[in-house]
Amino acid sequence: MPEPARLIILFVTTDGPALKSTLDALLLALPGVEARTVHGLDAYFVSDKMFACISGEGVGLRFSAQVATELQFSRAHVTAFQPRGLPATREWVQVNRPDPADYAKDLELFQASIEFVKKGRR
Repeated sequence: MPEPARLIILFVTTDGPALKSTLDALLLALPGVEARTVHGLDAYFVSDKMFACISGEGVGLRFSAQVATELQFSRAHVTAFQPRGLPATREWVQVNRPDPADYAKDLELFQASIEFVKKGRR
């Protein structure tokens, strides 16, 4: 009797070195952007203010509450940002891309987040 076929399931997440190295290449090339670790999260700052961080399987980005809400309803890969299961905040969203290289498609979101935090709260 032949052996039964085996099914192998791989779970791939974007958290980890591949995501960090991709974001470093993308974001650290932008003027004034610095990388730091905050409370165990890899984060990106401009003008000493955090605009992005890696959390779970995606990247958190900061915007005005209005823009954050609009993004959650207009883009399938944008959800509420809940780092480590904490309650969502109005000014943060999470961008989820299965392939880290695809975050380059969101460059305009990263740039908009940078501009928002540079100006301060509005």
